[in-house]
Amino acid sequence: MTRPRRPAALSTGHHPRGGAASAPDTAAPGLRTGSLRARTVVAVLLLLAVLLAALAVTVELTLGQRLRAQVVDRLSDRAAAAAALVGTVDGDELADRLSAQGLSVVIRDANGDAIVAGPSPDQLRDGPPSLGEGGPGRGGPASGLDDGPGGAGTDAQEGTDTGGTGSDTGSTGTDAGDAGSASSSDAVTVTSSEVRSDDEVTTLVSQLSDGSTITLTTDSRSVGETLVQLRWVMIGASAAFLLIAAIGLALVVRATLRPLDRMTGVARSIAHGDRGRRLRPARRDTEIGRVAVAFDEMLDGVEGAERAALDAETRVRAFVSDAAHELRTPVAGMRAAADTLVRSPGTADERERLATHVVREAERASRLIDDMLLMARVDQGISLDVAPVDLGASLLADVERQRLRRPSLDLRVVLPDGPVVVAADAGRVSQIVGNLVDNAARATGGTGQVTLWLDASRADEVAVLVSDDGPGVPDTDRERVFDRLVRLDEARRSGDGGAGLGLPIARGLARAHGGDLVCEPPGVGRPGAVFRLTLPGAVPAAQAGSEPAAAAGAPTAAAPAPAAAAALRRTAD
Repeated sequence: MTRPRRPAALSTGHHPRGGAASAPDTAAPGLRTGSLRARTVVAVLLLLAVLLAALAVTVELTLGQRLRAQVVDRLSDRAAAAAALVGTVDGDELADRLSAQGLSVVIRDANGDAIVAGPSPDQLRDGPPSLGEGGPGRGGPASGLDDGPGGAGTDAQEGTDTGGTGSDTGSTGTDAGDAGSASSSDAVTVTSSEVRSDDEVTTLVSQLSDGSTITLTTDSRSVGETLVQLRWVMIGASAAFLLIAAIGLALVVRATLRPLDRMTGVARSIAHGDRGRRLRPARRDTEIGRVAVAFDEMLDGVEGAERAALDAETRVRAFVSDAAHELRTPVAGMRAAADTLVRSPGTADERERLATHVVREAERASRLIDDMLLMARVDQGISLDVAPVDLGASLLADVERQRLRRPSLDLRVVLPDGPVVVAADAGRVSQIVGNLVDNAARATGGTGQVTLWLDASRADEVAVLVSDDGPGVPDTDRERVFDRLVRLDEARRSGDGGAGLGLPIARGLARAHGGDLVCEPPGVGRPGAVFRLTLPGAVPAAQAGSEPAAAAGAPTAAAPAPAAAAALRRTAD
């Protein structure tokens, strides 16, 4: 394939109109070609990292709030249990019981007297309290206070009523039922509570119904320690999860993008010359499937355009070669005759004969050039002067003109009854018919029989058939005769020097009208070549008026008259 040469203005950077050279546009951003696999993996990992971070923060906030709430609930339970023991247990003993659980206790009665027990809040901030060997642990059963909400506890050897109060067995011998009945009327309860907390301690200040105040402070650093441990666990688990996810994503994305790798391989193989490769996706409704379908359609278009370009280039080269060959004959004749006229004195008759030969060859070359220009105009899209045309009258006028040019040619016309009006360019239709008659005259040596039929039997189209009694056109050449500068035999090379452009021009003009021109096989009564010209369907005769007849060379639209039509239907002498 010969590739078209790039214009110098594009290859050298010069302005097409001859201006100063301009630098290439380097400011325009190019297509970003980062790794789709890497970008997908990184984007998904970043999304997972954000989600894991949000999950960790949510878990930490929720769990921290829950743990701090448990500390406050524990202090509230202790305060409620202590309030239930007020009046039945000595204040110092009550404070000792509360402090035995590792709490900092301050009990103030209604008079403002305070009882302090256990470590101070500052000591709790410094570290956990040191308890004696075998002493009660933090929250242990030896405290004598039940951990349940609102309940009052006693020693392990004594059972009490759920809502009642308990007393130590060694200090009093009062019956449990009497104590319960006494407490039901004089029970001390917590009327209000205030919580103050920080990262190290939590303090609960409870106002009792008898006017006293119980302040309990406990170490809450375990909440922070638990949250820190949870944070490190979440960080480690998230890192491990992201690592596993990165490996899995890399494998999944590689498998997902494998069709793109295949598309790349197909594109490269096509670039290296394998034009028949296609993707042919199994599914066309997916993203990759739609891309693959568009890719195949693009390749089909490119391959078709390349094939059309090659065919056009081949035709152009053949046309140029044939045109040069055709022009060389008359030019050589004119050159030889002119050279003889210049160099040889000769007689007057000889000089006149040579001058006539020069004129004849010049006309032949001029006719060939005109045909070539007309063919180029047809290819580019020739403009037509479309108007209603009486096709029968136009054929009669064309036959009369051909009889004047070729008196020895036997011309016959077969027309239907009544006018046949079509929307066409009368001059171009006459040119088509003239080319067909000229082709038939060359095929028959200028003395054969040529018949023209006008067929208006179909509503959608009108046909004109031109047949001769010559040798005909072989089946394999019925389409090739419409190629440019093609002549089939020596008989068609004789005559008036046709160059093989008449039929291509006639077909181009027919298709410009929306019709066509084809070569048909011979039939009964049509022994030689048969050409069928089809034009779009007829229009009503009332629309024709008097213009078609004038354009066709007849006096009026109904000018043929029965007598003239009958005369042309019979065989001409």
